[in-house]
Amino acid sequence: MHSGFWLDKWQRHEIGFHQAQTNADLQSYWPRLGCPPSAAALVPLCGKSADMDWLHAQGHPVVGVELSAIAVQEFFAERQLLPRRYAAGKLECWEAGGFQILLGDFFDLDEAAVATVAGVYDRAALIALPPPLRVRYAQQLRRILPGRCAMLLLTLEYRQEQMAGPPFSVPDAEVRELHAPGFSVTALAARENCPIEPRYQARGLKSLRECVYLLRR
Repeated sequence: MHSGFWLDKWQRHEIGFHQAQTNADLQSYWPRLGCPPSAAALVPLCGKSADMDWLHAQGHPVVGVELSAIAVQEFFAERQLLPRRYAAGKLECWEAGGFQILLGDFFDLDEAAVATVAGVYDRAALIALPPPLRVRYAQQLRRILPGRCAMLLLTLEYRQEQMAGPPFSVPDAEVRELHAPGFSVTALAARENCPIEPRYQARGLKSLRECVYLLRR
C-alpha cells in the first residue's frame, strides 16, 4: 500500500493489526534462528509491537523500522522512555532503553543501519504489502542484511477473492519465489482452519491458514 494508507491508519488509530500480547509463534520458533543474545534483532514495519519487548528481554538490542511517527511516539511513551533522536542516513533514529526505531521509509534503509543484525522477525511486513512491493521488499532484505542473518517469517494464506488485503495472502510458492534467491526457506509450521477475527469475517473471509518459515542466508 502507498505510505499515505498506513499514515492515515495511525492518524485515525485504526490499528486492528496491532497485537497487545507477544506473538506465540515468536516465542516458540525464534530460538531456531540461533541468534546470539548480544546480536541485534530487526523488526521491519514494526509499529509499536509488543514483540519488540520480548526480543529485548531475550537480550537482543532491537532495531525497528516504522513509517508512522505516531507509532514510534506511542511505543516510547507507553514504556516511559525518552528517546534520543538523530539522523541515520535518510531516516531518523529514535533510541532509548535498548531500542532503536528508525522512522521513515523501509526502502531508504541502508546496510550500515543493520550491520549488527543477526535475526529478522517479520510478522506483519510481507503480508502488509501488495505484490509489486513484496518483490521490492525481498530485494531490499537481500541487499542490506549481513551474510550471517536468519529470519523468522509469519504469513497468512487464504482465497484472496474472499477479502481484499491488507493483510494479503502470501502462499508458500510465492514465499519461496521471493526469498529463495538469497535464502534457504524452511517451513516450520502450517495451521489450517485458524480462528478468524470478526473484522476479517465482516470483510468476507471464510477460511485462513497461518504459516511459519525459517529463512537463512
